Amino acid sequence: MFPLRDHNPSLTTPWVTYALLAANILIFLAYQPLTGEPYQLMRFFQTWGMVPARVSMGEGWETLVTSQFLHGGWLHLGGNMLFLWIFGDNMEDEWGHLPFLLFYLVCGAAAAGLQLAAAPLSRTPMVGASGAIAGVLGGYLLLFPRARVDVLIIIIFFIRIIALPAWVMLGLWLIFQLLGGLGGPADGAGVAYWAHAGGFVVGLALTLPLWFLRGGPAYWHRTHGRPQNPDSRLVATPVPRVRRGPLRTAPDRDPDRPGGASSPWGPPARRGADTDDERRDITRIPRVPRRRR
Repeated sequence: MFPLRDHNPSLTTPWVTYALLAANILIFLAYQPLTGEPYQLMRFFQTWGMVPARVSMGEGWETLVTSQFLHGGWLHLGGNMLFLWIFGDNMEDEWGHLPFLLFYLVCGAAAAGLQLAAAPLSRTPMVGASGAIAGVLGGYLLLFPRARVDVLIIIIFFIRIIALPAWVMLGLWLIFQLLGGLGGPADGAGVAYWAHAGGFVVGLALTLPLWFLRGGPAYWHRTHGRPQNPDSRLVATPVPRVRRGPLRTAPDRDPDRPGGASSPWGPPARRGADTDDERRDITRIPRVPRRRR
């Protein structure tokens, strides 16, 4: 299940979201020369990624932030940036530019802290913006639970794009993270599931004051959980109905009209229609009088 877009256009230019996208991509490209040297790459991740055992000893607290801008591969980077691109602009709209940046970094640091609590002795470096972006998803769920999200669903040969409410799509995402975290050791699956779940909960909790300022449950009642931007509503495209009629053969050439049946004047009118339906189908074309010489 992959989100493609949401029907919730932002009202302002999301400069911070753009800056975060650019920073993540540029930093990832900057250390790509190390991919050919596994030892150097691992040493880089050990230095700038969040290593729970190292932080537990009181070292490397800055990695709670620096680890948010590192990624393990192209798919890791692409998936995180896709979620940030879809949901980040609306949260920046609600928070404002600088408060959103602080919200994003705090969610990422809190997510790393929960992973640290789940596996405090792990020596595996944790990298990625997933925890911070999970916080964005948690806040989005609170403010726009019924916003529509286009989702690509692939189940073997079944491929379909459907529009789901945000609470369904994000709720399923959270369930997958919880199941992944409960299904194995915190540092053994290669995915920091508890960081994802923790970032989601922290983001939702930090957005609660903003939600209460808008009225809390009354805000949901007033907006029905939908975005207030009028361009966010799905509009059905009307499909014209085509009326089926009898199959007609090409009419004979009419000597009374210039060009005959193949001329741009169209086919000749039929005389003596048998039924009322056929009379309605007939296109009446005026005859063109001939000039007398």
